[in-house]
Amino acid sequence: MKVGIIGLGLMGGSFALALKKLYKNKGEKLEIVGIDHNDQHCIEALELKIADRITDDINDLLDLDLIVLTVPVNAMLKIILELKDISEHTTVIDFGSTKELIIKAIPKEIRANFVAAHPMTGTEKFGPTAADRKLYRGKVVVLCDTEENDPKHLKLAKNLFRELGMKIFYMGAKEHDRHAAYISHMPHAVSFSLANAVMAQQNPQSILAMAGGGFKDMSRIAKSSPNMWIDVFKQNKDNLLDAVDSINNELSKFQELVKNENWEELRNWILNANKLHDIL
Repeated sequence: MKVGIIGLGLMGGSFALALKKLYKNKGEKLEIVGIDHNDQHCIEALELKIADRITDDINDLLDLDLIVLTVPVNAMLKIILELKDISEHTTVIDFGSTKELIIKAIPKEIRANFVAAHPMTGTEKFGPTAADRKLYRGKVVVLCDTEENDPKHLKLAKNLFRELGMKIFYMGAKEHDRHAAYISHMPHAVSFSLANAVMAQQNPQSILAMAGGGFKDMSRIAKSSPNMWIDVFKQNKDNLLDAVDSINNELSKFQELVKNENWEELRNWILNANKLHDIL
């Protein structure tokens, strides 16, 4: 199995390490060829044995068994166009947090080869040193618009995800982007907002001395890469703004209940929120 990974940070590096462990356990050969625009990432990927070799020429990947895209979503739109000459047997999987624009950008010649996936996992860390071979285990991966895939390419992707211990869900790209705005993209916007609200106070150090588990849990993802998240916010702008309107409405409701000292209704408002974990 020969695999090309474009983007050797948290997602790509973790996937590479997970694949290496999987193929070692199966007693099968695996070669990983990496590409990353960051020279330091390339050095670290070799040192950490994430990649077996590095190239700066995407043409070196076009005849491999599998190509995985784990770069920011705007960069992905450009890279996709460079893959239109892949071989018939090559499967491509993207790990983008948005799906509709990415799928629209896929050249028709390779749409059957291209599996649009979103692994619902990650951390606030980035770069090859953040790679964790257990990152994908037990997590959900969403596959979008799979009716457009050749069965053999879809089968390879599904088998890999299952062998890595992932749970597979299917949905359309539009539906995915709408849902992702609420459960992935907006939480990051809220975390950035919370962090900025604290940093805007006169003495943030004193406030942070009081920080407990709740604040740390909510603010953890505020350390996430700005380049990655600006790309996501751009591509899913309309859905994200709808999600922000929804949370603003809830915050306004909370504000009015507190202002009017309507404690019983506030209790019911909180109890309604508690129901979320009956679903999760």
